[in-house]
Amino acid sequence: MSEAKRLAGEKAIDYVEDGMVVGVGTGSTVAYFIDALGRIRDRIAGAVSSSEQSTARLRALGIEVLDANAAGPLKLYVDGADECDPHKRLIKGGGAALTREKIIAEASETFVCIVDPAKQVPVLGRFPLPVEVIPMARSLVARRILALTGGQPVWRDGVVTDNGNWILDVHNLAITDPVGMETELNQIPGVVSVGLFARRPADVVIVGGEPPLVL
Repeated sequence: MSEAKRLAGEKAIDYVEDGMVVGVGTGSTVAYFIDALGRIRDRIAGAVSSSEQSTARLRALGIEVLDANAAGPLKLYVDGADECDPHKRLIKGGGAALTREKIIAEASETFVCIVDPAKQVPVLGRFPLPVEVIPMARSLVARRILALTGGQPVWRDGVVTDNGNWILDVHNLAITDPVGMETELNQIPGVVSVGLFARRPADVVIVGGEPPLVL
């Protein structure tokens, strides 16, 4: 699948315009996009990054990383996904960067999602749904999620997000109403962010292949 990821990541360069500040996500597919971005770094004004991991890779390639507050609205955000349904709604957060990813997606005019074909699903939920929580609320949130969804929350032990929080991965879901579930889970006290990108889905999905498929 690495070749499909590379093809998707490199295709996303088509959406980068001269002088642009580019929102950049996190993950193995995005790493190929960052490498391609490095080859045109003189054409862009910089990047806003969703994780410390991506920030380090961008800076190593000579790309200036800007603070999201200073950058303001963005024209483009490029990120991967753990799952993508036919309506371009996503599950994200396998790399524990979902909150910052959601902030940058919200700030961006166009969200381009880059995936390999295995990430396409008819219904979201086969991949466990990540939920970022305040540490003291972990058990409370897990109980509420179980009661509301019937899914099984599992603490991603040993993982601390860039924001200093914890992750619950919710197993055994079939998410037929992603917008409704995203809204409902966001209301639980202690939830920082939910890995459903449904209220603000991707605008464009690039599926890696030869040639890449643009949806």
